[in-house]
Amino acid sequence: MMKNVEMYTEYKEFEETKERQKLKSCRELLQEEDGMGTVEVILIVVVLVGLVIIFKDQITQIVNNLFNKITSQTGKV
Repeated sequence: MMKNVEMYTEYKEFEETKERQKLKSCRELLQEEDGMGTVEVILIVVVLVGLVIIFKDQITQIVNNLFNKITSQTGKV
């Protein structure tokens, strides 16, 4: 009978240790900040896309002017 009680006690301690380890793992997962980099990159991309949409005409005009200059000056080289 005493041996059964000891085995049960050891089993309970083992189960409690496993539960503590699971809780610790969950806590560490929630505190992990690796995902913040992804959120930051997405926000930067959204801002850049917004700027491109807002200044689309100006950007197109600048690029066209650059290509026109490049095309007109290639004959001089």
